[in-house]
Order: sequence, then C-alpha cells, then structure tokens
Amino acid sequence: MIFSTLEHILTLISFSIVSIVITIYLMTLLGMITTFFCITGLLVTRWIYLEHFPLSDLYESLIFLSWGFSIIHMWLMMHVSMMILSYAALLCGSLLSVSLLVITFRSSLGVFGKNNDSLIGLFSFDFDEIQYVNERSNALLNNSLLLFRNYHSYRVISLGFIFLTIGILSGAVWANEAWGSYWNWDPKETWAFITWTIFAIYLHIRTNQNFKGTNSTIVASMGFLIIWVCYFGVNLLGIGLHSYGSFTLAS
Repeated sequence: MIFSTLEHILTLISFSIVSIVITIYLMTLLGMITTFFCITGLLVTRWIYLEHFPLSDLYESLIFLSWGFSIIHMWLMMHVSMMILSYAALLCGSLLSVSLLVITFRSSLGVFGKNNDSLIGLFSFDFDEIQYVNERSNALLNNSLLLFRNYHSYRVISLGFIFLTIGILSGAVWANEAWGSYWNWDPKETWAFITWTIFAIYLHIRTNQNFKGTNSTIVASMGFLIIWVCYFGVNLLGIGLHSYGSFTLAS
C-alpha cells in the first residue's frame, strides 16, 4: 500500500514537472518567434522608409545580426519540423514526377501502337483526317499538362530541398550538442545524405537543357522510394541513434 501511494505521488510529480518544462519551452519558442517577426518588421520598415538595404551603419548591422541569430536559433529548435516539411514537399514533388513519367510512358506506347496500325490507315481518308485533328488536340493538351506538372514538380522539390538542407545542418549542430559529434554516419544520417544527393542531382539535371525532361523525372521518381526508406525503413528496423517507432518482437 505504501509503495502504491509512493508510485502515484512520484508519477504526479514527474508529470507536473514535465508539464511545467513543456509550458516554459513553448513560451520560449513563442517569444523567439514573436521577436523574429518584430525584428523582421523593423528591418523591412527601415528598408522601405530609408530606401536602402538596412546594413549601412552599426545600428542596422546589429539589428540584422540579431535577426540572423534569432532565425538560426529557431532552425536549431525545429530540426524535426524542417525534416518532416522536407519529406512532405519532396514526396509531393516526386509524385508529380512519377505521374509525369507514367503519362510519358503511356504516350510512347500509344505512338508505337499507331505505327503498327499504319497499313490500316491507308484505306480510310476522312476518318484519318478527323482522327489526326483529335490526336493533334490531345497531344497539345497532354504537352501543356506535362509542362504544368513538370514546372510544379520542380518548384515543390526545390522548396523541399531547401527544407532538407536546413534540417540536415540544424541536425548536425544538434547532434554535436547531444552526442559530441556533428556527423556519426548513423543510418538515418546516411540515408538523409543519400536523399539530399539524389535531389541535388535532380536539380543539377534540371539546369541542363538536354536532360531536363525524362531524365530528371526518373531521378525524382528514384527519390520517391529513397525518401520512404529514409523516413520509414530506418525507423522500423530499430537501428541507429534515430530508431524511434520500431517494431518490437515478442520473445
């Protein structure tokens, strides 16, 4: 009876302390966010009012330095948030690339089938003309759809790549504080680096006019699978320093 009462008392004390710490943490985060937006508003106001970028004297440089410290501090506090946002953006952009690849592949199959049926088309004239007009309009529609999806895929993946870069850099600083090293070649870190490399290759290919079409969509489609390995595979296997959410096997 005494041990049961002691257990309840210790549980109540521990949860009370955790609640207080979380409340203080959230208040600190809210204060940092409020400070960041206030300093941002101050810099923008001086930029508009004085009509020059606010780095012309010591006062403005100190304000800009404070703005830089506050935004870097929030990156370090939101390492997991940056990584999750990067996963979401990269998955959406990769899905657009996968759909673009599927449409391109189906169009290629359609052209191949039409070439095989070219002998049949020699005996129908009016029907071929109507069919040609319809195919021409469908081709224009498909091309516009492909360009639309390719453009938005590139923009979303670029945003996700920025989030991923911020997440990896902030995670390295966080790892140095927690484990004494910026990089440990943990499985999660390794796959995050592989994911970053794949999408860096995608963005590099997009800058080349000769390879920005199907080749870039293939790389982005590969990235779709790698993101799932980085996000789910490493965690569910229960290996490394980031092994949260793993399956527990009953003995």
